[in-house]
Amino acid sequence: MKDARLRMAAVLARRPWLLPLLLSSAWAFRSRAWFRQKPFLPVPSRAYVRWRLDTAYGNPEADPPLEELLRFLRWAREMRREMGRR
Repeated sequence: MKDARLRMAAVLARRPWLLPLLLSSAWAFRSRAWFRQKPFLPVPSRAYVRWRLDTAYGNPEADPPLEELLRFLRWAREMRREMGRR
């Protein structure tokens, strides 16, 4: 998971226009009590990320391909937009 964060940082350095996409998804999937737990960032809980990886890849320690992660983030943004229209 740490490697995925480093790869995402490298992608953002090359494609900074993806930052709003990443931030909006982090906010949407944030832990409800993010402000009570270190590192005090509105990001998904470790348990949630492990569950998502386990259900998607059969391994909670999976390291998804970067393009697949970006595709998921775009899809999630579109779904949030659709739900907001209703």
